[in-house]
Amino acid sequence: MPCFSVKSLPAFALTLALSAALSVAHAQHTDKETKEDVLRHRAMAAAHEAAAKCLESGKKPDVCIAQLQAACKGLAVGKYCGMKHAH
Repeated sequence: MPCFSVKSLPAFALTLALSAALSVAHAQHTDKETKEDVLRHRAMAAAHEAAAKCLESGKKPDVCIAQLQAACKGLAVGKYCGMKHAH
């Protein structure tokens, strides 16, 4: 189970932005599909921001990860909302 760190948030934001840019550049999407991708990326970013705030509040990582998983259900790949990081 990964541990989240507030220090890793800027790196996550950069990774997310680059991934989004590369994903859009790589595949030919219709305008509608691109707009849907943007909304999904924003929803995933919001879920990760909420997980960071949860950890900052002093809650246990298990609680915060459960909230992240609930927020991302049907939105992203994998049980870590499309992202798993190392420390």
